[in-house]
Amino acid sequence: MAALQIKPAQLKKLFTYGGVRTMAAAAQGKKNIVLVEGVRTPFLMSGTDYNKMMPHDLARESLLGLVRKVGCEPSDIDYVTIGTVIQEVKTSNIAREAMLGAGFSDRTPAHTVTMACISSNAAIATSVGLIQAGVYDTCVAGGVEFMSDIPIRHSRQMRALMLRANRAKTMGQRLGLLASIRPSFFTPELPGIAEFSTGEVMGHSADRLAAAFCVSKAEQDEFATRSHRCAMDARDKGYLCDVVPVKVPGKEMLVEQDNGIRITPPEKMAAMKPAFIKPHGSVTAANSSFLTDGASACLITTEEKAKQMGWKPKAYLREMTFVSQDPKDQLLLGPTYATPRVLEKAGLKPKDIDVWEFHEAFAGQILANFKAMDSDYFAKSQMGRSAKVGAPPMEKFNNWGGSLSIGHPFGATGVRLAMHAAHRLIQEDGKLALIAACAAGGQGVGMIVERYPGAKL
Repeated sequence: MAALQIKPAQLKKLFTYGGVRTMAAAAQGKKNIVLVEGVRTPFLMSGTDYNKMMPHDLARESLLGLVRKVGCEPSDIDYVTIGTVIQEVKTSNIAREAMLGAGFSDRTPAHTVTMACISSNAAIATSVGLIQAGVYDTCVAGGVEFMSDIPIRHSRQMRALMLRANRAKTMGQRLGLLASIRPSFFTPELPGIAEFSTGEVMGHSADRLAAAFCVSKAEQDEFATRSHRCAMDARDKGYLCDVVPVKVPGKEMLVEQDNGIRITPPEKMAAMKPAFIKPHGSVTAANSSFLTDGASACLITTEEKAKQMGWKPKAYLREMTFVSQDPKDQLLLGPTYATPRVLEKAGLKPKDIDVWEFHEAFAGQILANFKAMDSDYFAKSQMGRSAKVGAPPMEKFNNWGGSLSIGHPFGATGVRLAMHAAHRLIQEDGKLALIAACAAGGQGVGMIVERYPGAKL
């Protein structure tokens, strides 16, 4: 077979845009990785309809929904990776428990990853890496978060005493330990919500970031309202077709829709008090994402395998990059750092992007990222770049809502972003999408997704 010959004049075209990147991938010796399908459970505010379930229950529902939607068999899946942040102690490898519960083969390996709000992006990256390396052909990546029942521990003193009591051999030793208990031992220990390295909660950081970039409360409220309005419009038009219904045990009804989408009257938003920096902060409950229960899953394979199985992919997964920066003052600026890097990896410019999908942790965080992305000063002084990348055009940005309105189950949002990007490309007749998100620890992700030829919702 003759070697692939590409003339220099052709090379620029091959690496520039759209479907010809299939040839570019081949020229680099890479496989074409496709996103076949993805689903998610309805995202619900914590403490509502899912509150009697467990995290692996939700993850199982997403896996079952994916298999049904694709029309494949669990035995078709080679590997499962699921992201989560706050681990349920009874299911430390929740990926394994969820896939077994969904009827997948016990011969199918699975593991759990965690990378804060981009955990399911990490799951996607793991799947892509395994496929590119030739280890597996077909992988499922997903995520789950369950804030309705988080693990609460005894205090460290009480834990130490209980471990010592387990080793005590005589009644005297046990009574001695009992006598050593102090009232402070009974203080419970909640999962940490502050950054371990800085001791600062994310909302406080978002408020400082908004102030540093001169983002007003009115601007944040306006953006949050836009998110809810876009999500409501997309839901009403049937665009949120990645949602699969969930039958909650003990309840007759099916849960079929996200329950956090709402339009708050402007005067009520304006009257809301600061949630973090009091009394002068600008971040409120109305312009922040809310604690959410939910799960997601997507099927990833090679283009060749998809054709062999008769599956109809939605998109190519083209490029991906992870970034990290100062977790104190730049905690939430992941999109600013990830966007130019992933564009460069793909050989693209911002004008080539038809669909932009960013994770909305806080309205102030998104607007601060826009200002950072549109600042030559920030690009040069903080990022060491020669020029700004520029803010995304609003007419292409999060047109179906985002985490502010739909919800943000920490481990599951990455797959939701990927599916919104793929489905918007189809609905809006676009070619390329850019996904970006921030995460705790001052980390972030950027992804380039390309519409698959002939893809349909």
